Amino acid sequence: MPPEGLDWLPKDTLLTDDELIRLVRIAVGLGVTEVRLTGGEPLLRRGVPDLVARMAALRPRPEISITTNGILLDRDAAGLAAAGLDRVNVSLDTLDPERFKRIAFRDKHAAVLAGLRAAQAAGLAPVKVNAVLLRGINDDEAPDLLGWALREGYQMRFIEQMPLDAQHGWDRAAMVTADEILEHLRAVYALAPVPDPDRGSAPAETWAVLDGPDRAGWAQDNPRVGVVGSVTRPFCADCDRVRLTADGQLRNCLFATTESDLRTAMRAGADDDELAGRFIASIAGKKAGHGIDGPDFQQPDRPMSAIGG
Repeated sequence: MPPEGLDWLPKDTLLTDDELIRLVRIAVGLGVTEVRLTGGEPLLRRGVPDLVARMAALRPRPEISITTNGILLDRDAAGLAAAGLDRVNVSLDTLDPERFKRIAFRDKHAAVLAGLRAAQAAGLAPVKVNAVLLRGINDDEAPDLLGWALREGYQMRFIEQMPLDAQHGWDRAAMVTADEILEHLRAVYALAPVPDPDRGSAPAETWAVLDGPDRAGWAQDNPRVGVVGSVTRPFCADCDRVRLTADGQLRNCLFATTESDLRTAMRAGADDDELAGRFIASIAGKKAGHGIDGPDFQQPDRPMSAIGG
């Protein structure tokens, strides 16, 4: 996000809690098995534990997770777990507080670490940590981040930077690729690919960490590290995800340039069958790939923070 942040959406454009739960219920009825609350920062929304509890009461019950920057997680982790949250992913790109300020534009590194500890104490396991390496800023930290996660008992995942920045300044040549990430990790750790016939649409390729520094101090018996190569190792053919934005727009791809407006239809009186039909029609129009390598690729107008990562 830019240092000045992004404009807040007008409140009347946002889905109410009841509207959100209705759409999730319809999606679950169509076969959606996992619901992830993300953002932006989902914990800024009031009443998230109540939303989680209402989702956990749906039948069939979906798996419920949250992706968060972790700043408010120390406050909310226990309540979220009690409400029925299953898992949490926390974004943390660096172990250096000064680098954190440079990347996140706020001095909240200690708060994120406290949030991670609170999530672990609340039983939201496995606690996953997502890091994006930025060339010239934190691209030397992959081994250190993995070592820290091994000692703390977190599951580390590295994600290629994607063309979803608010400034539209993404440069493929400046992106730290999955191959580079693995090269940095293998310089310190012995890794072996984990054959996973059940990976399905999971975005991360997984490696077993066989050996490395301070092996006796690792908090995991069978440690793993994930790498999400969305750009250089696309998994579009297996993708089964759909995104519902905070203002009620359905997106059938992270990089979609069109949306299906469920909010307007719902507020105009559409019944559940009509809304379900709109879900199905949107997903049926999903393209075969994100097209980042194509000559006509267009970055979506919405940045990642307004789509849902």
